[in-house]
Parts: sequence; C-alpha cells; structure tokens
Amino acid sequence: MDRIVDTHCHLADLRLRGDVDDVLARARESGVDRIVSVGAIGTIETDRQTVEIAERYDGVYAAIGVHPHDAKDCDAARIEMIRELARSRKVVAIGESGLDFHYMHSPREAQENSLRAHLTLASELALPIVIHCRDAEERVVAILNQIGIPKRGGVIHCFTGNRTAARAFVDLGFHISFSGILTFRKSDELREAAKIVREDRLMVETDAPYLAPEPYRGKRNEPAFVRRTLEVLAKTRYVEVDRLAAITSDNACKLFELS
Repeated sequence: MDRIVDTHCHLADLRLRGDVDDVLARARESGVDRIVSVGAIGTIETDRQTVEIAERYDGVYAAIGVHPHDAKDCDAARIEMIRELARSRKVVAIGESGLDFHYMHSPREAQENSLRAHLTLASELALPIVIHCRDAEERVVAILNQIGIPKRGGVIHCFTGNRTAARAFVDLGFHISFSGILTFRKSDELREAAKIVREDRLMVETDAPYLAPEPYRGKRNEPAFVRRTLEVLAKTRYVEVDRLAAITSDNACKLFELS
C-alpha cells in the first residue's frame, strides 16, 4: 500500500490536541505517514502549539500564519512572531492565509492586506504558501498577479471552485488540494474541476477536525480519513488508488520538501 500525505489538518485544534497520539496511530494504520499540521486559526498560541506538535512527532510538519477569519488581527507584530516561529526546521510553509468572502469574519481590506503580507513573508523565507480561498477566486488571482508568487510556489487548500478557477490557479503554478468536500453528494461541480487538474499539481487533505468525508460526514474528522477522499478522487479521474496515492504524496513531498 502506497503511503499518503495529509497536506492540511489542524492537530492543535482543541478537538484533536488531547488525542494526538491515538490520532497519529490511526493515521499510520490507514497508510498516512506524513502530515502537514496548520496553525493559523485564532491567536499566535495556535501556531506555537502546532510547531511544538510537529517538533515532537516524526512525520509531522507545520504551516503557520493567520487565517483570513482572523485577518483583522494580522499586524506587523504578528507577522514578526510568525517569522520567528518559522525558524523551526519543522515549519514547511506559511499559511493558511487568503480570502474568505463567504463568512466575512474579517473586513475585506484586512483580509487582502494580510494575504499580501503572507505572500511577502513566504517569499522572504523561501517557503511555499498555503492559501484559503472561498467565494474569492478572482480576487485571489488578482492579488497573486499583483504581489507575485513565492518562488517555492504554494497550494490552494480545500479547493471548492469550478473548472475555470482550478485552471487559473494551476496556470499560475499552484497546487490544488482536495478535501472531504469532494465526496459530498452535491459536489458534482467540484468533481468536474478535479478532472482537469494536472497530475503534478494534485494533493489531498482532511482539514481535520473539519469536513469529514462521506461516510463520516458530521463526525470529527482526522487524518486517517484522507484515504476516503483519495479514493473518490481516483474514481473521479479513472485511475487506481495506489497510483494516485503515489502521485499526490510525491507532489506534497516536493512542494513542502518533506523528508
């Protein structure tokens, strides 16, 4: 069985943090041997805890930043704290940053300024960027063209757009990561988008503890469930699961420079 990389989850989330040993054990049993754990949500303490978890466990890596929901709190001091945390050898990306015009928990201007700051920081640190994008694809593309893309590239995590958006991000050089949403019954448009993404730009994730795939929808998500998303992606693209596991894992290892 080929190994799988869960390219985006939140091990420092309260719903997972007290259960990390068991969560990681179940992940290994399901074939997941590397995980990128993302801080970003809430205060800088979430990023610190995320880095601590990554440093404690083999096969776990960290991405740190400010989620667009919290962009109103992203000032120069916060960016400097992220820069300091990024000195850890287990930090492999900046983010998740981006735009969320669906929930609008932070003003649009604050989200856009935060995204610009994260793009700049990722470039300065020679790290890839993890981008959250919801109902804001055209604006994200515009800012990427304005600020420039980090040399190491990046990933549009938990992609929810259509074929046009997928093509635009891939043309810019980004990877596209699919979550459990791909398995939902009404996600036909998303599955159509998944068909046209180049193999060398495909990745999978859980976004755990959020967005558990079918048939676990509504339950706490965890990295072990990423195999279900991979199975649906393989069926959608008419390829064998093990072959797609190797492709997506290789893509993740190259982007994040995972050992």
